Amino acid sequence: MLDKLNQLSESHGSLRRGTGMVSGVVALTLAILCFLGVLAFHFPQYLTTPQLRKSYDVDTLRTVMYWAMVVSGSTALFNVAFGRVRWLSFVAFALVGLTLALGGHKVPVGDFPDHTPYIGLDWFILDLLGSTLIFVFIEKLFPLRREQPVFRPEWQTDFHHFIVNHMVVGFVLLATNLLVHRLFGWAVKDGVQGYVQQLPFPVALFLIVLVADLVQYWTHRAYHEVPALWRLHAVHHSVKSMDWMAGSRQHILELLLTRTLVLAPIFVLGFSKEVIDTYIVIVGFQAVFNHANVSVRLGPLRYLLVTPNFHHWHHSQDAEALDKNYAAHYAFLDYLFGTAVKSDREWPEQYGVLGDYVPNGFFKQLKFPFTWKP
Repeated sequence: MLDKLNQLSESHGSLRRGTGMVSGVVALTLAILCFLGVLAFHFPQYLTTPQLRKSYDVDTLRTVMYWAMVVSGSTALFNVAFGRVRWLSFVAFALVGLTLALGGHKVPVGDFPDHTPYIGLDWFILDLLGSTLIFVFIEKLFPLRREQPVFRPEWQTDFHHFIVNHMVVGFVLLATNLLVHRLFGWAVKDGVQGYVQQLPFPVALFLIVLVADLVQYWTHRAYHEVPALWRLHAVHHSVKSMDWMAGSRQHILELLLTRTLVLAPIFVLGFSKEVIDTYIVIVGFQAVFNHANVSVRLGPLRYLLVTPNFHHWHHSQDAEALDKNYAAHYAFLDYLFGTAVKSDREWPEQYGVLGDYVPNGFFKQLKFPFTWKP
């Protein structure tokens, strides 16, 4: 059974319909998330993110876990009863049983200390569940490349990046806040922050996205034009298939550096919590959506806003697209600075690093910037 699980996790391609494989994978995925959820309920001080747990309702999460266990368990039982991939269904059902044995959705959560070392297991669970439900659905509804399966080649590498970048969210937040406060604390002016906080919400939201994207644009451009920085950024560009998971492929040092530089002006200008929270939602959505396997161009709006079409060109190996389309939110920045792609074709043909010299595999890519000899 373990050998079959290993073979499944190491494979790629379309899941065979009518065999129970699709429902079995769904059941197993939900069972794994439920098991991780019950662990987070037992050890919230070590497995949940302080900033996040203040925002969600625990009772709602209990309801979500309950129905996830029901769907996973009943699907697994159905497959077992009708002889559909029984080995996979047995694993899913066993995990649901173990989750129930550990207390399931009824695990009491009492008072616990806030200032403890932690990993963002809750953020990983919620983001994986939400992203899968939303973006896989969108990709199937508006596919760019219909033949591309959900489990396309190298999905394992991007999933490993997804796991690590979410699990170490505490380290990233701590390191980013420390760097921002130490490096840019001197620039804070109460008068400026007071003025910014009095701006109407739509104006402040437009401004925070513009300020962040200006920094993002020049930082991104530096990653392409400075050889030492390209060593880090090449990892992100090595993805050869664009989908909702592709944006997760990012070296942890690039993640820290970019977040620090982008958050610096937001910290200095002192935007309100409501504006920052809305900006975070926009960033989170666009970071995933713009990599997704969706055929969306938005007509004339594509010259103002970054769309999947705009960002897909940035990941292209096509000659006219190299070192172009740097903006993350406002496409007009690239038109303003002369770095927008100009092509007669609607979509690029091939993705990845020109020369394909970045190795596949999370740990190999983690070492790549320090071992690559061009």
